[in-house]
Amino acid sequence: MSNRVKIYSTAVCPICDKTKTLLTKWNIAYEEIRIDEDHTGLREMAKITNGARTVPQITIDGNWIGGFSELTELHMEGTLDDLMAT
Repeated sequence: MSNRVKIYSTAVCPICDKTKTLLTKWNIAYEEIRIDEDHTGLREMAKITNGARTVPQITIDGNWIGGFSELTELHMEGTLDDLMAT
């Protein structure tokens, strides 16, 4: 079974690193898609996010939730726990 959380990132993205650190701290497994190395992943990210050009972009169960700010907001609201519990 694949991880429910995907993070689209690049090698030179400090916010991507911060996002991955937080997910690890919260014990949330994730799959990283490096769009600077994976052109299929870049096309997939563009389709899911309606053309977003910044990273990180995060999906849970294939649903786009946004980037780092949206992830931390979901966590602070308790919604992230609800999403991961289902």
